[in-house]
Amino acid sequence: MVTLTGNATKQIGTLQKEQNAIGKPLRVYVEAGGCSGMEYGMAFDDKKPDDEVIAQDGVEVVIDPMSGNFLKGSVIDYVDSLQGSGFKIQNPNVHSSCGCGKSFN
Repeated sequence: MVTLTGNATKQIGTLQKEQNAIGKPLRVYVEAGGCSGMEYGMAFDDKKPDDEVIAQDGVEVVIDPMSGNFLKGSVIDYVDSLQGSGFKIQNPNVHSSCGCGKSFN
């Protein structure tokens, strides 16, 4: 469903330690908002029974079924560059996105 890069799993592990969230999976979700209609969100959260679980390199990411419909086939990466750092989601289902890259439709 969703693929994590090595940089993403490393950064998730680092954030778990920094935020005292060891053992909690990172929830990746899609919600209404942003200038293009939909936006991504991420937070450490507990697993729910209907979540899709992606386990890789010692970290877990959970995605609820509604968000999974939007994220199918996506690659989650972590980029640290002169233009800024953060998680980047390459989503083949996006028709268009806003200039800031935070929202899509």
